[in-house]
Amino acid sequence: MDEKVAIVTGAARGIGAGIAARLAHDGYRVVAADRTDGDVPPGGRLVRADVGVESDVMALIDDVAAHEGRIDALVCNAGINIRKPIGELGLAEWSSVIATNLTSTFLLVRAAETALRAARGAVVTIASTRAHMSEPNTEAYAASKGGLVALTHALAISLGPDVRVNCISPGWILTKGPAPNAADHAQHPAGRVGTVDDIAALAAWLLGPQSGFVTGAEFVVDGGMTRKMIYVE
Repeated sequence: MDEKVAIVTGAARGIGAGIAARLAHDGYRVVAADRTDGDVPPGGRLVRADVGVESDVMALIDDVAAHEGRIDALVCNAGINIRKPIGELGLAEWSSVIATNLTSTFLLVRAAETALRAARGAVVTIASTRAHMSEPNTEAYAASKGGLVALTHALAISLGPDVRVNCISPGWILTKGPAPNAADHAQHPAGRVGTVDDIAALAAWLLGPQSGFVTGAEFVVDGGMTRKMIYVE
């Protein structure tokens, strides 16, 4: 079977849906994995899975092996956030964020390793600028995204040269809520808030042959915000 196959987690909406649509446009057969129903690109299909749960991940990879027979690309995008003061954040809540945002990538790559090596495939993880900077009451989210950046380069070393692994850390990407105003756009050195297409385009490049010399890298896509010094006068 010549058609390349991509798995995109958290693909029912937002950045995941955008990446899935871009990969489908580029000729991949896309398996969208999510806990809920949502958008599925043409020619693709949705598999219900909680990627923070080991048995769900194993079932997902087995299902793709049975139906598609190969895995060329894996996009680990699924993520949640529970925003609470640390004194109110329960251990179960902390663990659920870590499981969905970080442990899921370990589980997915471990289960898909043989297929990815056979295809000389590529993995893209979706972290966040919150791996480098924080807002209040986001300890679990920041820890999970920082861990994902480190896990990315560890996997790149362990799986190379057969499989390349890279990370995208988005900043403000408009996926829901009110449209940004002029001030929102102006605070970005790039002059605007990011779009899902910005992330999808980079993910497609990182999964493709033109990025063959790129692995273990983190790409911060935030319109320059993490490089901008801000003082309160």
